Amino acid sequence: MPASRYTVSDVMTHTAIAIGREASYKEIVELLHEWKVSAVPVLEGEGRVVGVVSEADLLPKEEFRREEPRLPEQLDEASKAGGVLAEDLMSAPAITIHPDATTAEAARIMAHQHVKRLPVVNRLGMLEGVVSRSDLLKVFLRPDEELAEEIRQAVLTDLAPGTASLDFSVQDGVVTLRDPVPERAPVPLLARAIRAVEGVVDVRPETGG
Repeated sequence: MPASRYTVSDVMTHTAIAIGREASYKEIVELLHEWKVSAVPVLEGEGRVVGVVSEADLLPKEEFRREEPRLPEQLDEASKAGGVLAEDLMSAPAITIHPDATTAEAARIMAHQHVKRLPVVNRLGMLEGVVSRSDLLKVFLRPDEELAEEIRQAVLTDLAPGTASLDFSVQDGVVTLRDPVPERAPVPLLARAIRAVEGVVDVRPETGG
């Protein structure tokens, strides 16, 4: 696989909006609206992340304003309907990630945990920033020329030297492999290695006109 890897520290937002345990419900709503974010980390002490308050944590106050929970799975949500401080509303422990984790790891955690943002913490659990879904998409902004150069160096030269003469093009992040592909390069393996380059949208063989 290509040696180059984008990490969370490459794409994360280093200036993170955060709150303390005593932040009020209204203050949290105002922050989410002002900064156009969907969640904020909750800090204590010198900046250790102890939880996260998201839009989903705030909505039960509206959802159960006029009616009681009817299903067992609604009880946890309904308990937050009476919360007025961050410590009552937050989801804890917080789902976090380290800055040296890959962007792929961050994407997997967001998908599996159904969250849109992750606090980025150091080894002591102190907040260093926040990474969001939109941050992870930044790798797809890499210029085609930059992608082509990394494919030549990290894949065709270093990983599969027998393919150094491979003819290919990159257009809008899509890599097109032109015939003939060298016999020493199994196309599925080569395509997988190229697709692993951060920012590549797809890999396709050239179709005849």
